[in-house]
Amino acid sequence: MKNLLSAGLVFLFFLLVGFSINAPSYKIAKLKYNGGGDWYANRTALTNLIRFCNKNLGTNFDQEEAIVEAGSSDIFNYPFVYLTGHGNIKFSDQEAKNLRKYLMGGGFLHIDDNYGLDKFIRPQMKLVFPELDFVELPVQHPIYNQKFKFPLGLPKIHEHDGNRALGLGLIYKGRLVCYYTYESDLGNGWEDAGTYPSDSEATRQRALQMGSNLIQYALTQ
Repeated sequence: MKNLLSAGLVFLFFLLVGFSINAPSYKIAKLKYNGGGDWYANRTALTNLIRFCNKNLGTNFDQEEAIVEAGSSDIFNYPFVYLTGHGNIKFSDQEAKNLRKYLMGGGFLHIDDNYGLDKFIRPQMKLVFPELDFVELPVQHPIYNQKFKFPLGLPKIHEHDGNRALGLGLIYKGRLVCYYTYESDLGNGWEDAGTYPSDSEATRQRALQMGSNLIQYALTQ
């Protein structure tokens, strides 16, 4: 937890005063989980989001994503952790407790339903925060009003069932600790151009802009 808090302060400092050529580099991480689901989905998503943030926010992320497990002490080194997939996910009691400590201590988790994750992730997050429920964030929430403005809230990136995109959150003691993008497929829009031919470049740019808002919010809240 100490590492995470220290990293967060450094991030905040650099975001406020600007990066120098000798500024240290940090990583964001993808969560590897058990249960059989494809935690490794959206293979190029974080790399592209990192590149976009470094260019547009002035961050200094390492170009390569890290891989971290919920139960590992290494998770405290990353101020932003991304979780995606289509299938089953399972946290052990130890993993749920460690993830709770991470989020209570200043960490941020972005869950991105890649279509099929919803029925599995909700009960697992109940293990992490039994006292909390996902709530839809209003369009006035700061997460939609960072460098890029989203007056209508979470953008719809990839179509499945015709449902509207939902930006949901777990709020612990007034702080958004987990943001859940549902019916949006936000991470699909971060992937290499042409990965999903039906998605336009304008849609891809909206996805990257929303993703950079998540990063900026997580580093400065």
